[in-house]
Amino acid sequence: MKKLLYFIVFNFSLIVSAQELSKGPFSQLIIRGATLINGNGAPPVGPVDLVIEDDRIMEIRTVGYPGIEINPKRRPKLKNGGKEIDATGMYVLPGFIDMHGHIGGESQGADWDYVFKLWLAHGITTIREPSGRGIDYSLDLKKRSEKNEIIAPRIITYTAFGQGSKNGINTPEDAIRWVQQNKKNGADGIKFFGAEPNIMKAALAENKKLGLGSACHHAQMSVARWNVLHSARAGLTSMEHWYGLPEALFEDRTIQNYPHDFNYQNEQHRFEEAGKLWEQAALPYSDHWNSVMNELLELDFTLDPTFNIYEASRDLHRARRAEWHEKYTLPSLWKFYEPSKISHGSYWHFWGTEQEVAWKNNFKLWMTFINEYKNRGGRVTTGSDSGFIYQLYGFAYIRELELLREAGFHPLEIIRSATLSGAEALGMDQKIGSIEVGKQADLILVEENPLENLKVLYGTGAIKLNDNNEIIRVGGVKYTISNGVVYDSKKLLKSVEDMVHKAKEKEGFTIKQPGN
Repeated sequence: MKKLLYFIVFNFSLIVSAQELSKGPFSQLIIRGATLINGNGAPPVGPVDLVIEDDRIMEIRTVGYPGIEINPKRRPKLKNGGKEIDATGMYVLPGFIDMHGHIGGESQGADWDYVFKLWLAHGITTIREPSGRGIDYSLDLKKRSEKNEIIAPRIITYTAFGQGSKNGINTPEDAIRWVQQNKKNGADGIKFFGAEPNIMKAALAENKKLGLGSACHHAQMSVARWNVLHSARAGLTSMEHWYGLPEALFEDRTIQNYPHDFNYQNEQHRFEEAGKLWEQAALPYSDHWNSVMNELLELDFTLDPTFNIYEASRDLHRARRAEWHEKYTLPSLWKFYEPSKISHGSYWHFWGTEQEVAWKNNFKLWMTFINEYKNRGGRVTTGSDSGFIYQLYGFAYIRELELLREAGFHPLEIIRSATLSGAEALGMDQKIGSIEVGKQADLILVEENPLENLKVLYGTGAIKLNDNNEIIRVGGVKYTISNGVVYDSKKLLKSVEDMVHKAKEKEGFTIKQPGN
């Protein structure tokens, strides 16, 4: 059993005690006086008191007006043994859902304990793992999380298509058998990278029949014959990143304009040419562009863009110099990010102005499609794909929220994308994703207004000049409530900081920029 911190509030003050968590949620927990942002797109309202019993939201009561002292008679009563959090001046949101969260990686040297603490510290209470170290590894962590044996978010496990197959998947029959076994193994879905069209059709049909979820990174090795439209028609429930979408938008070609010396195994080739792809697609709002979008909308298809994981492509210096690296990035992870011909996503062989300008144009066209898809009623979710390309767990998710804002989303649309839209995509919107009576109490408490400035959600907070002309840091998630447990987010971050400090001391490691 892992030692957990859980937090019991008496008379509006938080008392922290280190105990083993082997029991369920509190019998009653009341969050007092917060401003509610409920995740469904409604504007903020407050002050409200939230009554939670056994991890279920039992009552949401508006108890007053801004700036007016609350009448105690209007407030729900605390039962014997009940606990309280004084959230006066705070904002309460649904727990965030990361739709593309890999649980660390052996190459990165990032283990689950490090990753989970960073996620929870940033309010991420649910992650969909789109493949990882194997179904047994993920399911073990999932079960331990459900029992509160470890500090962890809720885990939705997707297996990489073909993972664990002894002889590979070479026929539609192989595909069907593998999908059936994946269901028996306990997976929640499948992560595809593409395959022969007849194999993709068979696998997706069987997966849909079994009621499992599906995601696809339409890798370049298969996308010429199987793009996003093919997948959506065959039953895929969500696409990852953006690969396969520009190919569906081609009008005057069927294959992207690869240079004669292109080699997919060369990571700089792979990412450099990807940055030129959207300009080869149909123009925004053209007939073909509209036709593809409308068909995806009719199919109730989900887009999970993960903008942040490509941001270094358009601004390498920014991503490499993010202020959280010094405190929270493990030495092994920093080494993995550095220029390499082996590490996936470490494509900085000679990355320069021309590549970044191409990627900036790529982003404009990509964001235009994503924003318009949302405007027409399409589902856009929030995913991070952290652990690659200078993007750190938790911090990268908040950056994804900022990039959705750049794409044109209103802050309330961003919160909905990060919460209710993700829950809908997972088929879990009756349980999580918004703050409603009857749902689980997956919640975030933050002392600043995230609609005013999303940066207050970063663990490092936001820089502010106060009335005394002092530079201060404000924000950072204060408490994350998941599976009935109240986590002190700042203490989780301190735990990660200590892990990183110890790893640096052991190796005598100091972060240095590549080439120095």
